Amino acid sequence: MTGSVEVVDGLSIVHGIPLGEEQGIGALTLGGYVREIAERFGPNEAAVIHLDGEVLRWTYDELYARSMEVAKSLIALGTGKGTRVGILMTNRLEFLSAAFGAALAGCVATPISTFFTPTELEVVLKASGVSVLLLERKVLKKDFAEMLAGLEPEVLTSEPGELVSRKFPFLRYAAMIDDEQPLGMIEGLGAFLARGKSVFEDLVLAASDAVAPSDPGILLFSSGSTGKAKGILSAHRAVCLQLWRWPQWYAIQDELPARTWSANGFFWSGNFTMALGGTLSRGGSLVLQRWFDAAEALDLMAKEKANMALAWPHQWAQLEAAPNYLDVDLSSLVYVCQNQPISRQPTVSSQWLEPGQAYGNTETFTLISVYPAGTPENIAGKSHGIPTAGSTIKIVEPMTGVIMPLGERGEIAVKGPTLMLGYLGIPLDESLDGEGFLRTADGGYVDEQGRLFWEGRLNDIIKTGGANVSPLEIDEVIRAHPEVKVSQTVGVHDELLGEVVVTCIVPVEGASPSAEAIRDFAKAKLSSYKLPRRVLFVAETDLKTTGSAKIKTADLRKLAAERLAEMDGAAA
Repeated sequence: MTGSVEVVDGLSIVHGIPLGEEQGIGALTLGGYVREIAERFGPNEAAVIHLDGEVLRWTYDELYARSMEVAKSLIALGTGKGTRVGILMTNRLEFLSAAFGAALAGCVATPISTFFTPTELEVVLKASGVSVLLLERKVLKKDFAEMLAGLEPEVLTSEPGELVSRKFPFLRYAAMIDDEQPLGMIEGLGAFLARGKSVFEDLVLAASDAVAPSDPGILLFSSGSTGKAKGILSAHRAVCLQLWRWPQWYAIQDELPARTWSANGFFWSGNFTMALGGTLSRGGSLVLQRWFDAAEALDLMAKEKANMALAWPHQWAQLEAAPNYLDVDLSSLVYVCQNQPISRQPTVSSQWLEPGQAYGNTETFTLISVYPAGTPENIAGKSHGIPTAGSTIKIVEPMTGVIMPLGERGEIAVKGPTLMLGYLGIPLDESLDGEGFLRTADGGYVDEQGRLFWEGRLNDIIKTGGANVSPLEIDEVIRAHPEVKVSQTVGVHDELLGEVVVTCIVPVEGASPSAEAIRDFAKAKLSSYKLPRRVLFVAETDLKTTGSAKIKTADLRKLAAERLAEMDGAAA
């Protein structure tokens, strides 16, 4: 899949294999993608959801038919090529038909996080410029229809179903996919689908055919470590390349397509490509859960005989702590990493290794370097993979942008066929360097084999006593302690050393490790200057996370500084 790489002599710049040499790639527009998988796998089950006491299943043929219905209604509403269609939904069947329906109509699918507060939703609706919004009304305690109505109480209307809003000047229509009763100018699903009854399928196919792989395909909003959502626009080709690549990176067997459980939102690039691509590109089935509930998730996996499970690290711990954890039969699980906690469940016997040697971000629509699942350690080592096909990675001096000598540390910069078209509202020349590379603000290096080694955010690298220390290296050691559930190391300002190494730990439930025990455990594998000077024990609720479940280190650094000041003040 990844093949060989080209390393430029003496410099930290490496190229993946030429894009034209890559195997296993199909249609490069999302409309073409759904048409191709429907043609390949038509009667096979594509997705299943247990909803309100019912079990609903769609075949690939039904997925295509439902997507076509959405596309017809979008065209009937007057959408054109490039019109942005907001999709505010959890992981349910209608999300799939909305995303692929938007693509078939030539529109830009714009998934929006259901975690957003009213303030965040207002910001995203303004920034995205969506003209049509398809929303799930009730999500846990949220009512998004009421929320939308509350954001713009002075909607001007001309006819039912048509919005004219001063606050959202591009928004013209909204419909709920889980309610037939209209709320103000927000229509129900039936009324929305009825709009497309007179639109011919040939017109939809013509619209789909008019879309080029280089055209905008998906607009996502990434919540980074700052907490501020960024609009990231990606081309159809970028998204589709990754959809076709993920089952190869996962080493999905043709004779055993994935039956994938996941409750993480498809409004994140990771789950969109990992779950949808890893499953649908090989004719598998998505086992959908609208939001994460550990006990319900285990029952779903057992009932639907899921063979793949995708979860964030904190979710594995919650699954293990669920009351039914030891009672369910999870023997169908195959594509779960043997190093994950779920592999300790008595009925699970997995030999699979996830493609953990990898690096990427939303701007590259997931991975831009990777070794596929099962790559031997003597090849992958502790690296984060080699560049994907058509991609280039260089390491530059952060201040000057000059390429570093091979093996030396610096800032990771990337470009390739999955790189974003740009951030909303920011000129491209302010996002990329003069050679078209995205400067990631991540630190790392490449070796003579063309392997990338990622060492964390540049502003997370700890500078202590003149030495640079990687928090990732420290946490990898400390997380192996049997009484440590979560370990996150940060640098805290110090007058003498510049920064001191502070490790914040969430202990395993019922455990009470001491700071000295943690330091003694780490001494055997860490140089003295890398050992944490201070160890703090915190609650899991103290760890604020981004939308992609990464701990916000800036917030944790502030918390650590405050705790240390309190402790030192009390000691004085």
